[in-house]
Amino acid sequence: MLIAVAACLLTLWLTPYGTLIGAVALAGAVAWQGRARSAEAADGGPGEAERARLQTLYEALVPHLSLAGDPRPRPLYAHDGDWRRAFTAFAFTEEGRLSHLRLRYPPHLGDGDPESRARLQRLLCDKAGQGREYRFAWHEETGELSLTALPPLPAGVCAQRFATAPGETVLGFTDLHTARRTVPVTGDDGERRDLPPVVWRTGPRSAEPHLLVLGRPGAGATTLLRSVALQALGHGEVLIVDGGGAGEYAFLAGRGGVLAVEPTLAGALSSLEWVTRETERRLLAANRARQTGRDVPEDVCRPLWVLVDRPSALSRLARSEGQRDPQDLLQVPLRYGRAVRVTVAVADRFEGAAGLAAAVRSHTRARVVLGPATPDQVRAVLGEAPATTPPPRVPPGRGYARLGTGPVHRLQVPATPDPYDEEASEPQRRAVMELLTGPMASAGRRTLR
Repeated sequence: MLIAVAACLLTLWLTPYGTLIGAVALAGAVAWQGRARSAEAADGGPGEAERARLQTLYEALVPHLSLAGDPRPRPLYAHDGDWRRAFTAFAFTEEGRLSHLRLRYPPHLGDGDPESRARLQRLLCDKAGQGREYRFAWHEETGELSLTALPPLPAGVCAQRFATAPGETVLGFTDLHTARRTVPVTGDDGERRDLPPVVWRTGPRSAEPHLLVLGRPGAGATTLLRSVALQALGHGEVLIVDGGGAGEYAFLAGRGGVLAVEPTLAGALSSLEWVTRETERRLLAANRARQTGRDVPEDVCRPLWVLVDRPSALSRLARSEGQRDPQDLLQVPLRYGRAVRVTVAVADRFEGAAGLAAAVRSHTRARVVLGPATPDQVRAVLGEAPATTPPPRVPPGRGYARLGTGPVHRLQVPATPDPYDEEASEPQRRAVMELLTGPMASAGRRTLR
């Protein structure tokens, strides 16, 4: 009875402090239960689920990176090995997916063989999680390979005036770690942000004065040429040859700065002949001005852009009709146009790449591949395979770009639809219409003779 009375009195005395005592007890219980995880976090170690993922990845690499009869007492990859020796750095997303991994590989792996690299990269992509793009960085000096999961490129950027200098053209947007600067852009939702561009520089001092775009039907090659045309109108004159003949550039006809939009073979031959003579005229005028010590005339310094879409189709048509190949007329502007600010941009499909003239293939050092493409196809066009895996879903205007001997960039072309296309979204059509120049006055028209 005395114990019961004492317990009742103690309970009555502690009643005002019950909330505080309960909070202290709860905090102590939480600290006791999380003591193991706290120790791991202090050491920078992974959790139980992350350790299981790393162990599974390590066991999948063992058959590919282990060596039968390895004389070393502790091989880097073995069935009873430890992943901590092989994986030097790693990171996970909040959802528990692997976002970064740096692993060591044994010396017997042929890191200079493209097939050996491709096999290891495919395995890592499958085990790290599908549905994402990955970038691989090989460090041959230290025998290490880095894998990084890349976010998707922004696909909601409309055509607009980009903050660039004269002679600079934005081909599209890429990853922040591969670009040297960013430009402010406005998305189709009206949101303003800074994105890293792929800038193509043209002019007398450019090492890549001409452009070649290849892709599958509907991949966005015509969209890229429309984007280039709208940017070029702010600094020069544009001549367009539409080999597809589908009227994709009809909205530019008669606009200020647009010399011609030619969808027919006869018009293409006539216009390209004029481009050849204009390039020669500019070269002679610039040479005379330099010899006499005078400034180069203004009409020689004004940029001239020649955009040719699907020249292989025009070449086939010309051969069937026994006429001259229009691509032969591109040799002079391709060879000598850089000195007098004549720029040529050519777009075609993969199946028409074999029909491109030798001058087009040899003088277009800025290259773009759009649409679904295998690493071998990208290497055949750009001269180097991309360091990233193909995207799980390829939106229009998505591909790769390489300027000269530089690195291969992921690329997303700004949305530049035909403003008269009813299937295009209204914000994108309105953005293109806002960039169009006014109708060309009759007095300001130039005759292509």
